[in-house]
Amino acid sequence: MRQRGGPGEQRTARLTILIDPRKKLVLERLCAAEDVTPSQLVRRLIRAYIEERLGRPWRPDDEVPDGHAAGGNGTPRRARAR
Repeated sequence: MRQRGGPGEQRTARLTILIDPRKKLVLERLCAAEDVTPSQLVRRLIRAYIEERLGRPWRPDDEVPDGHAAGGNGTPRRARAR
């Protein structure tokens, strides 16, 4: 399987988000027009956000800031209402 992204990047974590179905449809159509997948776009946006916050280019060997565990977001998961 071919890996995408810069050197040293691994695709081992999953991020699940919930969005309005209409926004998802618009996103998919816009991405298709640019020949990019929604996942590729989201990865670019996340990287840009990280680099903006760090004030420098991100490197795969960067440590996780503020003592958060790698792979987590540092916040507890909410229980679902039943």
